[in-house]
Amino acid sequence: MSEPKKPVKTIRIQYYRSVIGHPKKHKIIVRSLGLTKLHQIVERPDHPAIRGMVAKVPHLVRILEDEPKS
Repeated sequence: MSEPKKPVKTIRIQYYRSVIGHPKKHKIIVRSLGLTKLHQIVERPDHPAIRGMVAKVPHLVRILEDEPKS
């Protein structure tokens, strides 16, 4: 029998500053997070890859809910 799946931790990311005037790499990162419109909120799995993408553009996006690690 297979084990029941654990719920995947997620983070909510908000796109709050425009990429206009920023390097093309920043625009690609914001788009790859699934963000297309200002003030849009997306929910993504809490993985190191996603955290790393957010860390590259902290001036353009913000994490709304961050569950404490226990």
